[in-house]
Amino acid sequence: MLNIKPKITLVGAGPGDPDLLTLKAVKALAEANVVLYDALANEEILEHAPKNAIRIFVGKRKGNHSYTQEQINQLIVDNALTYGNVVRLKGGDPFIFGRGSEEVEFAESFGIETTVVPGISSVVAVPASQGISITKRGVSESFWAITGTTSNRELSADVALAAQSSATVVILMGMHKLTEIVHLFQKENKGDLPVAIIQNGTTAEEKVGVGTVDSIVEVVKEQKLSSPAIIVLGEVVRESNKLKGFYEEFVSKETIH
Repeated sequence: MLNIKPKITLVGAGPGDPDLLTLKAVKALAEANVVLYDALANEEILEHAPKNAIRIFVGKRKGNHSYTQEQINQLIVDNALTYGNVVRLKGGDPFIFGRGSEEVEFAESFGIETTVVPGISSVVAVPASQGISITKRGVSESFWAITGTTSNRELSADVALAAQSSATVVILMGMHKLTEIVHLFQKENKGDLPVAIIQNGTTAEEKVGVGTVDSIVEVVKEQKLSSPAIIVLGEVVRESNKLKGFYEEFVSKETIH
């Protein structure tokens, strides 16, 4: 018999590797009557939900939004009121560029009990998977985490501010703004700054391109890199032992040219 007491658990699915799901997330999924999941959540994770749980895909991909955010908010509430325990599964961490707070606030406006299970964010996990420590003593004292595209589809103004700092800069959802990002860093005379682009990070489909601010657009073309990908700009890219082969090969090509 279904538990019809409305309850919503907002769960972070992590960066892509299903093994990077937290134990608390696994437990939440095991108790779900309904799971509403995003495009960025690895679908293997859905196996942790009961077989009879209702699964609803509400993901958003560039140029293909199956639901608006307002519709998703309403679906979460409607399913909680009808079926009881709803898990809202979102890629990465739901409170980092995931609109998780909007969904929680909407649910709470109906008096529905809500719980948040944080997820491992791709901001730190994806660079780490390639040996990039986004902070490192003597190299980088801090980092910026920025969305490449704001709600009005423009490049975040914070990118220009970040380009002025010595911090590591991690940009999500920025691939189609890459040329603009490069120009902002070039304006700050940072053409030689190392850059890594990691596509489908932590998954079997992971692809990596390494270069500098001046060359990364060409690297993306050569490696055929595309979204979803994370852009990491900073000296810490050069420090990664895992990427040393990529970086040395890139530098040798530049020397020949």
